[in-house]
Amino acid sequence: MSQSDQYAVFGNPIRHSKSPEIHAAFAAQSKQDMIYRTHLVEEGKFAESAHRFFDNGGKGLNITVPCKVDAFRFADTLSDRARRAGAVNTLAKQDDGTIYGDNTDGAGIVRDMLENLAWDVTDRRVLILGAGGAVRGILSPLLARSPSHIVIANRTVKKAQDLAREFSELGEVRGCRYEGLAGSQFDLVINGTSASMAGELPPLPAELLSETACCYDMMYSADPTPFMRWAAGDAAWAVSDGLGMLVEQAAESFCIWRGIRPNTGPVIEQIRASLNKSTD
Repeated sequence: MSQSDQYAVFGNPIRHSKSPEIHAAFAAQSKQDMIYRTHLVEEGKFAESAHRFFDNGGKGLNITVPCKVDAFRFADTLSDRARRAGAVNTLAKQDDGTIYGDNTDGAGIVRDMLENLAWDVTDRRVLILGAGGAVRGILSPLLARSPSHIVIANRTVKKAQDLAREFSELGEVRGCRYEGLAGSQFDLVINGTSASMAGELPPLPAELLSETACCYDMMYSADPTPFMRWAAGDAAWAVSDGLGMLVEQAAESFCIWRGIRPNTGPVIEQIRASLNKSTD
């Protein structure tokens, strides 16, 4: 009897990851013989742990914080979007034994916005809050959808400006501090900060949203995040958290590994229901 193909998600912390539930649903849906587990990576031990996983027959890994740059360095070959992001969230063992690294985060958020939420990015004025690794991973796919322009706002203005400069060849991007947003309006606002996890909100000026503005928090939870509550209070036309992005980036990874694109709609509903149940 052949052994099931082995997959896992590496990170720290990892206990509350929804990835095993998501990939189990994908596998059941597409009748794939695979097992997907979580693995807590000790600080400084990523390469050692990843080598052990692949040497023992592992087929693929998802990578979450704080290991995405470690995975970038670990990969033998990289996709263009991983190289541009400077981070990897998907590793796949190739037929020749080499390890391929990709970044599916940007594809995940764009697919969630376009396919699941029916939002548009083309010709829209886009504001992204934060300038960390999560934002870096989504810039290239967003710019590929031809927005009017993108503004990156961050507490440390140099970090936002450096990031904008790095991606400026792909479209109109500029960086500023939060105070520099006064007097501007946007059609799409994406929260890429971790403020929601701390129950906080970046300092945002009044009248930031256009009449048809959509607001997206890359974080997710059973209850609306502080950013989502702010957006609803400021009369955003539509508001969403990042659960769809989580499932869509996982689907992109699954497709890299298994050559099959799963149906994400039912899985998003399943994970949302399990989130709500855990808070009852």
